[in-house]
Amino acid sequence: MSLPFDPPMEAVRRDVEAALAEDVGSGDATAALLPDTTDRAWLLCKEDAVVCGRPWFDACHRALDPDVAIDWRVAEGERVAAGTVLATLEGRSRSLVTAERTSLNFLQTLSGTATVTARYVAALEGTGTRVLDTRKTLPGLRLAQKYAVRVGGGCNHRMGLHDAVMLKENHVRAAGSVTAAIEAARRGAPGLPLIVEVEDLDELREALDAGCDRILVDDFDPATRREAVRITAAHARPVPLEVSGGVELDGLRAIAADGVDFISVGALTKHVRAIDLSLKLGRPPAD
Repeated sequence: MSLPFDPPMEAVRRDVEAALAEDVGSGDATAALLPDTTDRAWLLCKEDAVVCGRPWFDACHRALDPDVAIDWRVAEGERVAAGTVLATLEGRSRSLVTAERTSLNFLQTLSGTATVTARYVAALEGTGTRVLDTRKTLPGLRLAQKYAVRVGGGCNHRMGLHDAVMLKENHVRAAGSVTAAIEAARRGAPGLPLIVEVEDLDELREALDAGCDRILVDDFDPATRREAVRITAAHARPVPLEVSGGVELDGLRAIAADGVDFISVGALTKHVRAIDLSLKLGRPPAD
């Protein structure tokens, strides 16, 4: 299995450098007590998951032992069952135990994000509606988590405040109206995508008339959401509709059935539950 996109390797380097500095500091006082001989280790996944974060895991171990051999038995993005041995390693014993926690932190967190995203994507299968992430990410791990969303089959929203204009309630209030905010955005950032969040159907009509690239309907009840879809489809300049706010997995398909194009879900990256993994010295029991 190969992914149709590459991991953000410069972000991998930065993330791993910062994480190892945080964890190792001036040195691993406990690992220093061990004989530094060649040893083996194996990586176990203790629950069903979508594997994500191999580049970060590898980089942690290679930063401490450039000659470590890592034999992955599963691909990035592969679904695995509880009890799967994901990889075996061979390298210096001190480096293996020093890199253990940092490498697992990356792999368990990103696999958690990819696994949850895959559940949301599966719930929308066949509807044509796509799952988006948000900026509700762990500080410092924005690119890593957004990569994990893609590994899980989801789509990325804007990466940050720099690559799209997104006019929300506070921006509209400060500008005076939806129209005024859109006009200011077109003047000030004409080359960027323009997304407008609307609070009601009147603002929806105003955003459609003023022109934008996507409209986000926030916390609309089902009847109002369906009316928003109807109004948008009938407009001379229809644009994609995105739903956000209070989205739960069990209600996802009903929202998609209303005809919206995107559903953005902060829980993909905000409510992170790490996948249960462990790294043990020695050979896997089956070997």
